[in-house]
Amino acid sequence: MELHKILYEFQFGFRKRHSTILALMEVLDNNYHHLNRREFVIVICLDLKKAFDTVNHDILLYKLQNYGVRGIVNQWFKSYLSERKQITSIIRDSYSDIGFVTVGVPQVSVLKPVLFFLYINDICNAIPDAKIKLFADNSNLFLYDTSLSNLHHRANLSLTCLSK
Repeated sequence: MELHKILYEFQFGFRKRHSTILALMEVLDNNYHHLNRREFVIVICLDLKKAFDTVNHDILLYKLQNYGVRGIVNQWFKSYLSERKQITSIIRDSYSDIGFVTVGVPQVSVLKPVLFFLYINDICNAIPDAKIKLFADNSNLFLYDTSLSNLHHRANLSLTCLSK
């Protein structure tokens, strides 16, 4: 993914050479640039609640296919995500019923962040006129404009587009 530059360039979580310091420098640099141009800045911080647990398997598999993960490898991922079960130990020798996991990426896996990143990788396409910076499951939306009323309108429009 790194070699073919598949991952969104402003995804800073769990990646080599994409630290929190680099993310902060990028944000500050960008904001100062717009403030120096006498533009207003709106920053909308979104923290996706239980984001890794809400990944829709069908959508993820579709996106993997679009990123070139096809054939046997895509079938392997389908098998990996399908028919997963979970059980909770309440107290010693006392367990919950077995439940089937139909959404989310497996918790104890090195693939967890990678699969999630591919799932949200195209988020920037939802709002083409905004800058989005990502750090794992935290999304930050940056909008700039010389008119405060235009900026307010664009912020609302961007959130509507993102929601869809």
